Parts: sequence; structure tokens; C-alpha cells
Amino acid sequence: MLEYSKTILQKVSFSKDLFRKELNKAIRFLKREEIIMLQVWCMVSYNDKYGDIIREVFKSVLR
Repeated sequence: MLEYSKTILQKVSFSKDLFRKELNKAIRFLKREEIIMLQVWCMVSYNDKYGDIIREVFKSVLR
């Protein structure tokens, strides 16, 4: 499921709204360990473009 989520995020990375929507959706289906791996991948891949969204979404999840 983690790899599928990455694929979807890559495909919607042209749109800020779609990226946020799909990131939130992915988090609902992943285990905690996978969520952490997804966060790292997102920060490495999209921090310059969507860093604010990534931090916002993961802030509420990883407490």
C-alpha cells in the first residue's frame, strides 16, 4: 500500500489540492511504520514544493 500511495502522490503532484487530498487518504490506510516512511519520502521528494502541506498533514498524525 505504501508504494501505491507514492505512485498516486507522484501522479497528482501537479496540484496542491489533489496532493493534500491524496496524502490524507493515504495516511488513513497505512500502518504507523508506513506513515513514517511516507513522511520521509514526501519530505525528500516534495519538501520544496509542498513542505507546508506535508508538515501540516503529518503533524496531526504523528504525535
